[in-house]
Amino acid sequence: MASSDKPQTNKVWTAAKPFVNGGVSGMLATCVIQPVDIIKVRIQLGQGSALTVAKTMLQNEGVKAYYKGLSAGLLRQATYTTARLGSFRILTNKATQANGGKPLPLYQKALCGLTAGAIGACFGNPADLALIRMQADNTLPVAQRRNYRNVFHALYRISADEGVLALWKGAGPTVVRAMALNMGMLASYDQSVEFFRDSLHFSELPTVVGASAVSGFFASACSLPFDYVKTQIQKMQPDAEGKFPYTGPLDCALKTVKQHGPLRLYTGFGVYCVRIAPHVMMTWIFLNQIQKLQKSAGL
Repeated sequence: MASSDKPQTNKVWTAAKPFVNGGVSGMLATCVIQPVDIIKVRIQLGQGSALTVAKTMLQNEGVKAYYKGLSAGLLRQATYTTARLGSFRILTNKATQANGGKPLPLYQKALCGLTAGAIGACFGNPADLALIRMQADNTLPVAQRRNYRNVFHALYRISADEGVLALWKGAGPTVVRAMALNMGMLASYDQSVEFFRDSLHFSELPTVVGASAVSGFFASACSLPFDYVKTQIQKMQPDAEGKFPYTGPLDCALKTVKQHGPLRLYTGFGVYCVRIAPHVMMTWIFLNQIQKLQKSAGL
């Protein structure tokens, strides 16, 4: 009985492993990057430069403010990153098989990245919405603050006060942003690994670090305009007459460009790149180490 169960168990683990590894590596990276992430959100909400925001937060709210919304960030990685990295590896493996085992061209990797990003964003949007609201709460007037205690309280309150479908508020820009980010992140990483390893003949560690850095830069450059719009949509509130400032992501983007110019969509690019690139790098590095540990353990 035990021997007949073992092949079935191995088959289940083989299918689940890309998803488990992706989620764990993303959660570990989030624990390190969370302070930079919340500073990035507040810069986008118009609170000043990175130094000003960090100093004001420390003076007015204390060190714990830098980890506001950590529970939501971890849940987001447990859903979003689990789904996107797992599905990307499944998609690329299937595409490689269909390609006769040959390395995939860049455009096929990009398509796999776009698809994986959309899948991950659909799963991760509720936690992403809760994260944005928790991080932005202290920037609102006291009377308008939601005062969520943790991510689960936030998800409950959003569902109870606004309806279950409100958990996918801003899903459109979230999905588009995720598709852009993952096209840049996933495709460039695999392509860079092949370049550093096969063309430059780098060893494993320089290959992983170099490919991770390239991946982080392209993820940042491709996704920031969509991230800016997503943040504005998710944190907006109605005025005294019940009207929202934007009717949707396209309206938000057009009004922003018209009023402030296209570079406004790249507000906080330095901090965003500092936040996204290290997170991407650490996700890949953690993933590489997890895979090495599993290999040495025979898993």
